[in-house]
Amino acid sequence: MLGEKILKLRKKQGLSQEQLGEQVNVTRQTISNWELNETAPNPEQLKLLSKALNVSIDELLDNERKDVLINKVSNTERLASMIIKFLKVFGILFIIYVVFIVIAMIGLGIYSYKTNSKVDVGNVLSSATMVCTLNNEQYQIELGTDNYFKCDYCSSQMTKELKEIVDFNHLDDSISHVEEYFLKNNGICD
Repeated sequence: MLGEKILKLRKKQGLSQEQLGEQVNVTRQTISNWELNETAPNPEQLKLLSKALNVSIDELLDNERKDVLINKVSNTERLASMIIKFLKVFGILFIIYVVFIVIAMIGLGIYSYKTNSKVDVGNVLSSATMVCTLNNEQYQIELGTDNYFKCDYCSSQMTKELKEIVDFNHLDDSISHVEEYFLKNNGICD
């Protein structure tokens, strides 16, 4: 209660009832009545009392702002904790997304690499596919190290001439020879 608080604070400051009364502009008897909870100081007296006892009016009246602050801090901590959890989940999902994209890009790269017209195994071609054009006609030519040769829409004469310049053990050279063949005949290979 207020009276007990005034008594405790007055003794802590080492003041007598008379000395405190002088600082608050009241009599010793008024201080005694306050301490016995028979009467209470008015708002103006509370201001002077708080200054004399070196405490806030809220502390004097046990209006604990501390509880309000603790509740606010606790609510803020809960909100911060929820935000951190959300950010962690979002971060994990983002990392999973990035990993998925990287894996997808690598997979597409491998697929694209495998379906490319030239397959390179240890810097040695094992097969190649070329598309060449001659007299506005397209020819798809496939070569393989296992003596595989296929030329769509090639005449038997063209097939014979191309097989003669192909070295199945050196497909890099064979590709160059096929390109040269088409260039000599006013054609082109892609």
